[in-house]
Amino acid sequence: MKHTRVKDLLNSTTILQGVNAKGWVRTFRNNQFIALNDGSTINNIQCVVDFENTPEETLKRITTGAAISVTGDLVESKGAGQKYEIKVEKLEILGDSDAEIFPMQPKKHSLEFLRENAHLRVRTNAFGAIMRIRSVLSFAVHSYFQEKGFVYVNTPIITGSDAEGAGEMFKVTALPFDNPPRTEDGKVNYKEDFFGKETNLTVSGQLEGETFAMALGQIYTFGPTFRAENSNTSRHLAEFWMIEPEVAFNDLNDNMDLAEDFIQFVIKYTMDKCGDDLKFLEGRLLEEEKSKPQADRSEMALLEKLNFVLENNFKRVSYTEAIDILRDCTPNKKKKFQYIINEWGADLQSEHERYLVEKHFKCPVILFDYPANIKAFYMRLNEDGKTVRAMDILFPGIGEIVGGSQREERFDVLVEKMKALGISEEELWWYLDTRRFGSAVHSGFGLGFERLVLFVTGMTNIRDVIPFPRTPMNAEF
Repeated sequence: MKHTRVKDLLNSTTILQGVNAKGWVRTFRNNQFIALNDGSTINNIQCVVDFENTPEETLKRITTGAAISVTGDLVESKGAGQKYEIKVEKLEILGDSDAEIFPMQPKKHSLEFLRENAHLRVRTNAFGAIMRIRSVLSFAVHSYFQEKGFVYVNTPIITGSDAEGAGEMFKVTALPFDNPPRTEDGKVNYKEDFFGKETNLTVSGQLEGETFAMALGQIYTFGPTFRAENSNTSRHLAEFWMIEPEVAFNDLNDNMDLAEDFIQFVIKYTMDKCGDDLKFLEGRLLEEEKSKPQADRSEMALLEKLNFVLENNFKRVSYTEAIDILRDCTPNKKKKFQYIINEWGADLQSEHERYLVEKHFKCPVILFDYPANIKAFYMRLNEDGKTVRAMDILFPGIGEIVGGSQREERFDVLVEKMKALGISEEELWWYLDTRRFGSAVHSGFGLGFERLVLFVTGMTNIRDVIPFPRTPMNAEF
């Protein structure tokens, strides 16, 4: 018999006869009431068992985590909290779950414990909600760009270039680690490696994306990226997903318009589709906040924070203006910031970004025209010779969520910048070709998908918004 999803049963407009539901037992009370969930919704459906006519052996096997199939009539519920329930006529145990050792018992678990059981944590309400929201957000990303006529491009995961110039990359090799071939001066001879050169896992698809934008007009990438950065923090992952649109003939202002419109679209789309999950996570967050000192609590509840981004135009502020604000602000003067702002040219930290958004402007902020020496080589140099056409979008509670720029389209200027930073022209010959043949103004940005999921779900640790987090000293599962 074909089963019906729990979500569809709960959304039914009428009672139904002879329905079948399959899922996992969340709780079993009084030998009579099963809370059944199949992952389609955060809400369980109550299944009422006729325990007097059900074998004792079967009742003992209805444990938390067990997979079961129930058949019966969908009837109006006599209990509070649900509109319908299933009056069970037939029950089958599909897969047992030993209650003595199943880790996801119906009680409060720490997030650290759940990370250690990442293969099972999605069976909890919180992680079921997070992963459904992640899925909807992912679809919203594609929907936005496809509706706007962007071309989806799959840029390489294995690459010979370092887009950021940071050098914190995972090497890819087929050479034996214990005895690799060597050159005459004793270095590893990558000419004998699989690709005949040194290769790495990508940190960004941007450079390859630019080449496609200069032929297809507007493109986007959405794929995995990797950073071998030894940052064991709540905001960093070694493996994460990046959304990177690139648009020919767009200047920095067009780029800011695109980023703002895109973010507001995907958040609204997800709020429209994931109401129950977001309400649950908002309640979870409010409970969590109660245990914090008043000063550490969020000023806004989750849905209020999401609406804050939808209802407020993003304030556009130059880096220079931001530095003046930060230098003169009370937390800086009283040395409350961990990183004191003394002079122009400082690289802003999360505490500074959050102050601008949450305390000073009280709306999302786009900072632009950063000092050239703290930004990447491919960003367009301004006429002042010391700033570049870069922009970062700052959000409440999270700081930077988007980084982008107008790209340096002038061949000579780009080459000079690469020389100054010691970046090989020979290695990036193909990238320079886009400036040799039909160069034009173009812009793009990168958005770390997990940062977006973090913001939308209200979670505070990035390891909790990706199915299996990869971090320093952790590649479990």
